[in-house]
Parts: sequence; structure tokens; C-alpha cells
Amino acid sequence: MRALTVDVQSSAGRILCCTIFRAGGRKLLAKGHVLSDEDIRLLETEGMQQVWVTELEDGEIGEDEAVMAVAEVMCCGSVEIRLAAGGRANLIATADACVLVDDELLKQINCTSSVVIATVSNYRYVRSGERIATIKSSPFAVSKAQLETVLGILGERGAILQARPIRDPGVGVLYADPVHGDRARALFENIVRARVERFGGNLRYALSAVEDEDQVVRALQHLLRTKPAAILVASTTAPAGPEDVIGRAMVRLGAHVERFLAPVEPGNLMLLSYKDDVPIVSAPCCFRSVKPNILDLVLPPMLAKYRISGWEIACLGHGGLLG
Repeated sequence: MRALTVDVQSSAGRILCCTIFRAGGRKLLAKGHVLSDEDIRLLETEGMQQVWVTELEDGEIGEDEAVMAVAEVMCCGSVEIRLAAGGRANLIATADACVLVDDELLKQINCTSSVVIATVSNYRYVRSGERIATIKSSPFAVSKAQLETVLGILGERGAILQARPIRDPGVGVLYADPVHGDRARALFENIVRARVERFGGNLRYALSAVEDEDQVVRALQHLLRTKPAAILVASTTAPAGPEDVIGRAMVRLGAHVERFLAPVEPGNLMLLSYKDDVPIVSAPCCFRSVKPNILDLVLPPMLAKYRISGWEIACLGHGGLLG
């Protein structure tokens, strides 16, 4: 990219090198603006005869074209791309969704010298119309070779970001207590409802049970028949692991125990299993308060029908100290 001064009359289609201000100090045209015939008439009205512009050289691509090219291959799902001023493209959610981010791929792209990408955090719940990422290029132009490198990486590795829509987000809840399940329900129901609704979910069906293996198995079987996006087990006791009552009930049910212990505080005693594609989550003490805990991290992907793995739970440690 080279800068040069040209007559206003011959500047159509060129890119402004710097912002132009009116005599009173108000901005007239922004840096990076592509001059049109209407702009030329406006500049002539302001008494300007020359402007400082940039010109693409061989092997360069304009900033707008570059960021749009990256935006189109870096995302998938319920996303709309909107070009913004100054070599920037914004990604906007077109539905209530959970945003999934490939952090390692994002780091790799951001190590290039031509384009950078900022996203919301992984597993973030977003509402339709919310900005979830922005792509910014170096000013005015990028090297065609560098852009092709970025596009090649994305073509090989896939999307950095997915906005996974949340549809049919019904949640089943089992309230459990060693003496009487209704005690757990009285303690936790309002908090459970508030947390689920915060992420666009709804309480499909709820049961109460004594914390007895047979009763817990039967209750979970009933909840599974409602075809929920997830089942939450809100118990008044803390599990000792997969060998406790809740864990044994999950195994008897035929569920696969995916993970016990999460590197997140509050919520490190989380027990996660899957019965077919339905996650069953026991997270003691996380139903006593609306303050952030492990459920705020795992509920959005579960409501979006994304199968979060034990490895992904293990990766929550960086930033996992929530309070």
C-alpha cells in the first residue's frame, strides 16, 4: 500500500489515508473511506482541491474484502456477517444460541500479522441480535499471501466459531434428599427455575425422590421419557463420587459416567453422565445460590444439544475460579 496526494476531481474509488474534518472541527469523512462521486462534490463544496489517499499495490487486497473473506469461512450456525467501518466485520447471532469457540485455532489465526479475531467466551449463551465476534484487518490492505495462509488454515481446520441455536430447551429436574425429596424441592426450585430460564431454557418436568438408589433410578427413567435437553439432579447431599447413591443410580440406568470433579469453583463436585444423548448432571451446592457456578458454564451447550466431553470439562480450569 502506498500513499499519495491526488486532485479531488480524480479521487473517486480511492481510499482516504486520514480523516477529513470541516473547518469547525466536525468530521466530514473517515479514514479508510472509499471516495465516491458524491464525496467529491462534498469535498469541492468544502473548498478542498487535493486529498491524501492510498493505493493498492500488486499482491494486496483491500481491508473490507479481506475481513469478509475470513468471516465467511471462520463461522457456522446461526450467524449473520455485517461489514463495519475501518476494515472490520462483525458476526451477529441470528437466534438465541450457545457460542462454541475453537480456542487453539483462534490463537493460531491471531498469530498472523494481517487479521485478528475477537470472540465472546466459549460456551457463552447469547441472544438473537447480539454481537459474538469481530474480525479486524491491518489498515487499508493485507498481503494476498498472508490472507491465503489464513484461509488455508481455516479451510483445513474448519470453523473457529459456531453459534449453535437453542431449540426445544426443556430441562428435567430431580430433587433428592435423604429423608424427603420435597424438602430439596422447597429449597431449590426457585433457584433452579431462575438459572434455567436465564439461558433460555424451561422446566419441562420435575420430580422429587428420597435419595435411595431404586427411587432415583425410577425417577430418572420417568424424566428421560419427557425427552429433555438435560436432566439436573438437585440433591441436598454432596456426592462422594460415582460410587454414591446418585452415581450408582446413573450406572444402573445404563448411563455412561463422563466426568466426576470439575476444575471450577463453585461446582467442583459435579458428576456428569450421559444416557444416550441426554446429559444428567449432579452438581451439589450449586442449586443453593444464583451466583455463578459450574452450571452457568455447562448449561448453555447442553441446552443447545452439544455433547460436552470430560476433556472439555477438564479444560475449564483456566478461568474456572468463579467466586
